[in-house]
Amino acid sequence: MALIISLIIIGVLLLLVEMLIIPGIGVAGFIGLGSLIGACLIAFSQLGNLGGSIVTLITVCLVAGMLIYALRGKTWKRLSLSESIDSSAIPKEGKVKVGDRGKTITRLSPSGNAAFRENTYEVKSLDNMIEPGTDVEVVMIEDNKIFVKPVS
Repeated sequence: MALIISLIIIGVLLLLVEMLIIPGIGVAGFIGLGSLIGACLIAFSQLGNLGGSIVTLITVCLVAGMLIYALRGKTWKRLSLSESIDSSAIPKEGKVKVGDRGKTITRLSPSGNAAFRENTYEVKSLDNMIEPGTDVEVVMIEDNKIFVKPVS
């Protein structure tokens, strides 16, 4: 009887691991299902038809309850990422134009960050490297990329 209970506990735990921690791999799920099926088969051979049926019914109820709990919205809300990223490497229309001047925040080698009118953008240098804190000017915007050169 202890073997049957152990196999059921191991099977349920492995199915939980498969659903919540490492979804998509399948190894833990297959081993968990195998453990549950093995527990039911051992129950039928050791306890007879009535005992095996009871163990199978209990196992099915445990797995169904676990699925219902895991698929509820509150469970997934606790596990999912709730923060959003508002920044973008793509310049918004009309925010940065050719001829605008700003200052580099990071070293451009050849790409980095520069600030234009209190907004930070990812930019590319037309020259080799530009050190941080250098005044730059937007030379062109092509395919949502901002190209700059240092102001002389």
